[in-house]
Amino acid sequence: MVSLKLRSRIWLVDEEDKIVMGEGRSRIFEIIEQTGSINKTAKLMRMSYKGVWSKIRASEKHFQTKLVETHRQKGTRLTPEGKKLLERYKLLKQRCMEREEEIFRELFGPEISE
Repeated sequence: MVSLKLRSRIWLVDEEDKIVMGEGRSRIFEIIEQTGSINKTAKLMRMSYKGVWSKIRASEKHFQTKLVETHRQKGTRLTPEGKKLLERYKLLKQRCMEREEEIFRELFGPEISE
């Protein structure tokens, strides 16, 4: 028998199904925290600077709060709200993955996922 595993993604979307938080934005926020730079984040993600900023702005617009702040001397960092959003998203993803694994094993049995 062929072994299977479950792979899924978690997105938070608005009423028009536009992504406001997901894997990509989570990664953007993580890299911003690591590097302190939107430019470095864009390069590491192989995106344009404008593309990274547009995703940040879209999330900020939806949540109606500043998620990223920039300072010429201090660099770029997540705001407390941005950090909270990132942590909640990571926790949501972790809990969903745990539950999905339970459901997968329940429906397909442990022998198919080994």
